[in-house]
Order: sequence, then structure tokens, then C-alpha cells
Amino acid sequence: MGMLLKNIHMWLGILVLPWVIVIGLTGIYLNHDKAIYKMLPNGSYDEDQMDLWVVDAPVTEDKARDVANGIWPRLGITSVADDTYHGRPVYVFEKDKGSIIITKATGHYWVKSNFTRLTFDPDHRQLNRKYYWSNIFRTLHSTGWINDKLGSVLADIAAIAMVVFGITGLILFLIRQPDYGRTQAILGRHSKRSAGPKPQRIKLKNKS
Repeated sequence: MGMLLKNIHMWLGILVLPWVIVIGLTGIYLNHDKAIYKMLPNGSYDEDQMDLWVVDAPVTEDKARDVANGIWPRLGITSVADDTYHGRPVYVFEKDKGSIIITKATGHYWVKSNFTRLTFDPDHRQLNRKYYWSNIFRTLHSTGWINDKLGSVLADIAAIAMVVFGITGLILFLIRQPDYGRTQAILGRHSKRSAGPKPQRIKLKNKS
């Protein structure tokens, strides 16, 4: 029984170690996001350069729709709206995976998902990649994986494994206690016996 518990405890420790590390690191970020955010890679782009782009005419909704259809082409457009983004009039096309935001003036556009925002020029060249670190770490912390399609399945598995890991560790600790006590008792008796030199018997000689 003890050997079985040891094996379960050992393999569960190996299994949950990656999630323990992920939960620990993401927890540190969530508690100290401003300090850690400065150390994370995140590209920057001066969007004022968009205004320098020379165009013959503003982008029409049909042309913007063609661009949006080319992004995540297997997904249909769920909604279209006129809006402003970063102070610029835009068309916003929503898909299940995220948003395609296209400027009316020049045709520059952003592709936004839950974790990233990509900036493109009208010739479809990528200008910038921004990471939404808060969303990334919060998803990792709550679901145990970067893709939230699995929901909390992986996190639940890791949580259950950690509970069993703790219980088996406690049982192993309790099982070892009697042996530990007996060993200490034996060692204690042995130390008492050997604490000093063994007394020598004195033989008295008979006087004749």
C-alpha cells in the first residue's frame, strides 16, 4: 500500500508541476501587473503615420468587407458597424474569432482577437503586433491553457491532481510516523546503553 501511494504521489507531482509553475507565474503577474508588464515584449507603432498614406478615395464599405472576408475566411461576418477607433472613423466587422477594424480614410486595419491586435497597412503588410497580456495570463490562470475553448477542463484536472497529491503526501507522512517513532526509541535506548564506559567488576582477592 505504501509503495502504491508513493508512486501515485510521485507521478501526480510530475503531472501537476507545469500547472503549478503556470499558476504561480500568472498569479504573480495578476498581483503585480504594472511592474511585470514593463518587462514583457510588446511592439509599438506610431499610428500618426497612417495619416501620411496617400489614397485616391476613401474606403467604401464593400471594399472593406472584401478585406474582412479575407481574414479568418472560414468564419462569416456576424455584424458590421460604423464607429471610431483611436480617433479615426472606421468600419468594424465582427466575427466569432474577433474584430476587423478598417479605417475609412486610408484602409489601414487592425485584426483583434482576445489575445493579440495586429496592425496592417492597405497593402496587407503587418506593421505591429500587440499582446493583451492581461487576457493571456488571466486565461492561463483560470483555464490552464492559452486556448479557452476547452474551458476549465485542464485547470479542473490539475486542481483535482493537486488535491490528490496533497492527500497522498499527508497519508505517506502519517504512515511514516510510527516507524519514525520506533526508530527514535531504539536509537534512544541504544544511546543510553552506550552513554558511558561499561563498569568493570572488581574482584576481591582473599587474604590467606
